[in-house]
Amino acid sequence: MLALVGPSGSGKSTIASLIPRFYDPTSGQILFNGNPINNLSLEYLRREISYVPQTPQIFSCSIGDNIRYGRLDATESDVIEAAKTANIHQFISSLTDGYNTRVGDKGIMLSGGERQRVAIARAILKNANFLILDEATSSLDSENEFLIKQALERLFESRTTMVIAHRLSTILDANRVLVIKDGQIKQSGVHQELMSQNGLYKTLVEYQFLGQ
Repeated sequence: MLALVGPSGSGKSTIASLIPRFYDPTSGQILFNGNPINNLSLEYLRREISYVPQTPQIFSCSIGDNIRYGRLDATESDVIEAAKTANIHQFISSLTDGYNTRVGDKGIMLSGGERQRVAIARAILKNANFLILDEATSSLDSENEFLIKQALERLFESRTTMVIAHRLSTILDANRVLVIKDGQIKQSGVHQELMSQNGLYKTLVEYQFLGQ
């Protein structure tokens, strides 16, 4: 698990967007499983990656089909299992039409936390080897953050994960933290190591606790 932290506009999301080739680098190269990504087909590369953005794309169809978008050939039981893992099955079951409930344009019938859990269920269903989370919990209340954190812990198992996060709770267990500013890596290490240094990471953490 690799975490990217830094001020807004420092380049974290741009770095993450390079991996599925939403952009191509102007110099250097990116290796995916040891292979330059320019040598891999987009179909293969994006099949290997699940991407959960801060504002997930929700379609104006049923909530079940929104989850199934992660793997179009998934069975009903596959969709339900993914929803359970993402901590949203109970909510869906409470709806009048269950998994057939239409959620409106851009998921207008859902709260922010519910939309995030649909996106996480979609990523669980896809079951890709590489996961990118772009500030997936930054705008949520404490209850929704707890539910999503539980879901993410299940999703992190047995896969490589890149997390872009403002909230400290998301990155405490990261194997490596990269501190980004102005498009450059300013610090690298684990949480405790970075906190022992009087650098940008410690400043960001202290600002977060002051804000809370």
